[in-house]
Amino acid sequence: MSESTPSVTALISAFTRAHHARNDTPRIFDDSLAAQLFAPEEWGTLSQHLGSAVAFFAPEEWVPGMDPSVALARSMRALGASITLSRARYTESLLLASLPQGISQYVILGAGLDTFAFRCPESASHVMVFSVDHPVTQADMRRRVARAGWTVPSLLRFVPIDFSRDALEDVLREAGFDSRVPSFFSWLGVTYYLSRDSVLRTLRSIATVAARGSTVVFDHLDTDAFVPERASARAQRLLAAVRQAGEPMRTGLDAAELPALLRAVGLTAREQLTPADIQERYFAGRTDGYRAFDHCHFAAAVVA
Repeated sequence: MSESTPSVTALISAFTRAHHARNDTPRIFDDSLAAQLFAPEEWGTLSQHLGSAVAFFAPEEWVPGMDPSVALARSMRALGASITLSRARYTESLLLASLPQGISQYVILGAGLDTFAFRCPESASHVMVFSVDHPVTQADMRRRVARAGWTVPSLLRFVPIDFSRDALEDVLREAGFDSRVPSFFSWLGVTYYLSRDSVLRTLRSIATVAARGSTVVFDHLDTDAFVPERASARAQRLLAAVRQAGEPMRTGLDAAELPALLRAVGLTAREQLTPADIQERYFAGRTDGYRAFDHCHFAAAVVA
């Protein structure tokens, strides 16, 4: 991401959630508000651009002169929509299950255009939501919220951070984060773009600032995704696309080594989902082409 422009991947993730909510049944994840974050002309431009990408992302499904809406739907499935939708479903399911257990703070790291605080007002009224992201991407979100005419919930805090300069612990505490109470951290779609050291440093920061028993959920690619001889064609296309967009993916984690890595930074592994697990949980029986993304894993951990 450029220091002066909002995250492209955050924009595409929000578009993906919106397109899915508008067009697919049954829904893997129902973001009923995401479409409102886009101006009509922007929606049209993105639809055209992403629809034309089907020739690259799913050449086996591309037909010259195909209907634009069909091209867009196929591109969405191939582009990685299954990552965006299933990780959001997984995370919010765990979050909602945690609220009755006393979770009172929800920290969304790399929040992008996340709509939870607006989409789930009843849940958001019982938990302080910290929406944490780069100042430029966050300013873009706030402009979109204002344009949509949404009222910012009283328990939502927009927290700008530059991870290259700012310490997560300091930024959260300055925003009113209480390290004494149980919290839930969501860190989605970010680990891929960081160095291994940065990933572990951020996880250690979470373990440092959060109360014991707090939960963090994140997704990651496995190391094979970055080895051309082992990576699937689908993964290679995605990596090439984000690299061309100026947001290259850099890091994968070995799922077998992850529990030890988590212990080293003060966390205990709670659950790990492989692509096969994700396929069984969220995509079994679908006939519309959505399937779990190769090499993508989910993990939930607890502050020890």
